[in-house]
Amino acid sequence: MLEIIRQGGWLMLPILACSAIAMGIVLERFWTLRRKVVNPPELGQQVQSWALSRKLENSHVEALAENSALGRVLAAALRNRSRTRDIVKEAVEDTGRHVVHDLERYLNTLGTIAGITPLMGLLGTVIGMIKVFSSILVHGVGDANQLAGGISQALVTTAAGLFVAIPAFLFYRFFKGRVEALVVDMEEQALSLIDTIDLGHQRRTATRPRAE
Repeated sequence: MLEIIRQGGWLMLPILACSAIAMGIVLERFWTLRRKVVNPPELGQQVQSWALSRKLENSHVEALAENSALGRVLAAALRNRSRTRDIVKEAVEDTGRHVVHDLERYLNTLGTIAGITPLMGLLGTVIGMIKVFSSILVHGVGDANQLAGGISQALVTTAAGLFVAIPAFLFYRFFKGRVEALVVDMEEQALSLIDTIDLGHQRRTATRPRAE
């Protein structure tokens, strides 16, 4: 393995660095984007029961915001539960944009790695072929070792760039899809909570004593 890396030349260093960064991002995103962490089960039902309660305290809302990404979105609705439906939806959407940004953290970096590593490999190919033709110019076509060295560098860097780029791109698309699925689930939970808040308003209005 070390011999192959040595044959690839100095361009193998940034390719290997991109490989290490991509691996770190993949592991971190797998850990962070677990469904039970982002959208804990039963949390939506619990928060809806809070929304119908008249004894909801601010401490509950703050604890909910620290609970998870879904908790942050639902807490935004509860903080504005006494306002109109449009204001509640606007608060949820504003918080949701920040949550999505956090869920997509490092994915742009992973996508960039998937894009630039093949170019690094191509650059290695060009440098290797330049060495081949320079060797032919100086030594002619009779020195097979010189020709093999340049061609080897060209092939090794190209293969290394693709070896890093292909899985990086696959994981990039995988995590983008997972984030979209989590966001859709959050939107459904948030809309259900907004409907529950409206129901609570209607119940309180119905039970309010009429002035004679």
